[in-house]
Amino acid sequence: MAYGTYRGWFAPEWAGPLAKGLVLLLVGYGLYQNRHLRSLYLVLLGLSLNTLAIFANGGHMPVSLAALERAGVEGWEEALKTRADAVHTLLEEGSRLPFLGDVIPLPPLRKAVSPGDLFILAGIAGVVAEGAMRASPKRLPRRQAALRVLVYLVLVLLLLALRG
Repeated sequence: MAYGTYRGWFAPEWAGPLAKGLVLLLVGYGLYQNRHLRSLYLVLLGLSLNTLAIFANGGHMPVSLAALERAGVEGWEEALKTRADAVHTLLEEGSRLPFLGDVIPLPPLRKAVSPGDLFILAGIAGVVAEGAMRASPKRLPRRQAALRVLVYLVLVLLLLALRG
């Protein structure tokens, strides 16, 4: 939907909120099915914070231009002002819950993220760690288990860095 909105096939006023609603349903179902993983509660908290920010701002996540500039991202001002992006909108004085928007610059990843995104990332890292600890049928020594968790977390961070 985001690509279709960018190409002009869908109106961002309805495509963005519809896509977000569908994503929230699917992610919510996945969280429910995996509720035995404690770290997913951090993902749920982050998702809830992002949902609050998005729906408080008409179905779009507010993004700080200053955070984008500090992260090394440029050229999005016009798209954000006109809501040509189905997902984001410009963080302005009238934005609701501005502290929950994409206001945290991450220069190494060239992104601006929200507090909810950080909770989601921490939850995903926790799930990776939980999975690493449970991956072996036998109990691993602490040092070996910690090394396995570290390797998995470095792999996740590497994948995130390559994605950006």
